[in-house]
Amino acid sequence: MKRLLYIFSMFCAASAPLAAQSEDPIVMRINGKDVTRSEFEYNYNKNNTDGVIDKKTVDEYVDLFINYKLKVEAALDARFDTLTSYQQEFRSYRDQQIRPLLVPAEAEEAEVTKYYQQMLDQLEGKQLLQPAHIFVHLPQQATAEQQAAAKARIDSIYAVLQGGADFAQLAMKASEDHGTARQGGIIGWIGPKQLLKEIEDKLYAMEVNEVAQPLQSTVGWHILKLMDKKPLEPLDTLAPRIRQFLEARGMKDKLATNIVDSMAAGSGRSVDEIMDAEAERLAAQDDELKYLIQEYHDGLLLYEICQRTVWEPAAKDTAALESFFKANKKNYAYAKPHYSGALLQAINPKVLKQVKKTLKRYDEDRWAGVVKSQFNKDSVVVRFERRNFEQGENAMVDSLVFGVKKGKTRPSQKYPAAGVIGRKLKKGPQYWTDVNSQVVTDYQALKEKEFVDELRRRYKVEVFKQALATVNKH
Repeated sequence: MKRLLYIFSMFCAASAPLAAQSEDPIVMRINGKDVTRSEFEYNYNKNNTDGVIDKKTVDEYVDLFINYKLKVEAALDARFDTLTSYQQEFRSYRDQQIRPLLVPAEAEEAEVTKYYQQMLDQLEGKQLLQPAHIFVHLPQQATAEQQAAAKARIDSIYAVLQGGADFAQLAMKASEDHGTARQGGIIGWIGPKQLLKEIEDKLYAMEVNEVAQPLQSTVGWHILKLMDKKPLEPLDTLAPRIRQFLEARGMKDKLATNIVDSMAAGSGRSVDEIMDAEAERLAAQDDELKYLIQEYHDGLLLYEICQRTVWEPAAKDTAALESFFKANKKNYAYAKPHYSGALLQAINPKVLKQVKKTLKRYDEDRWAGVVKSQFNKDSVVVRFERRNFEQGENAMVDSLVFGVKKGKTRPSQKYPAAGVIGRKLKKGPQYWTDVNSQVVTDYQALKEKEFVDELRRRYKVEVFKQALATVNKH
């Protein structure tokens, strides 16, 4: 495909289009596509909030935004937006925003009312109770001695209560239901069929503040106290809590699924087609939503183009990474000496010697696998830590490598034999792999800059200064 001549140019106010005089003027045009002030403001304001450390001025942000849009254009030209993986991920993010908006308020209210009615039905005309208990556990197959001991213990606790002891304090000390004991024995508000039947029947026959005689259940002995009772609160009172409860369990998502499925069935369209149409309709009514969806669209495309074109190829090009490292070696100079290698701690000196002898036959990047497969296969006989150790960072390495005696760390009793294998680096790293992550990051940054420079030559960019000067000032 023939490419036009693309240049980056800054236009004066006279070159701005007539749309610049509208309520939402065009601030720039990238590859023939207009960027309105509202779109630019959305992105600028979102990326320059009060909590951002490196806040940018509008002028500083312009180039960042242009680079962002240029990468999106390259991704579109590469047809990454047609990839099934991209479309699925984009729809997933977009639909998370759209689906809740499809649910009318009356549908939510109906669900809240329905749940409240279920609560009323479960009460069967009874009140809610707030019981407390002191519990003594009895095993399922308890022996006669165990049964007698449990009965004696619950009777002694009950006797203390009859003597005037505080129920809550005694529950904290004596109850074997540790979950409720911390709350002074309080179980919480309950309704019918939420506790064992024998306990429920007893509680509904009690008065508030009444303490019942010890009651045996299938799990042990209980001393029950009815703390309070009340009817279920009116719907208006409980509605906010019910709504919060239902929303935490996916109420809107379930309702949205029903609505979309119904729309699809009634129109003969697929669910994806319904969601595409609804997203377009809702975005046309709400600029904030429109630009959020655009952000998902562009952000995913940007990631695809950078990952495939820049980041992944750069990270895999070991020859280029080595060349880049050699050309920029001064940038990775050390302020302090380093030791590139492994710290070894073994169960005895013989094992340590075997490990060091074995590792000398392998490249450093294979050391961890060799230790695991040949020495730590059945049990850990040697501790292994490989990285660049800066002098002063690890007391044991300081002692073994740099001759530092102050603050020497003694090996553990289980792994008393300690040693190192590797290289001492005084001025800086010897190989690019010594600073692998730094080199890869820096090289990726260079390749990304080269990529952006190429995009600026490939695509035409126009910036309209007069319209841009009104950003956040209208």
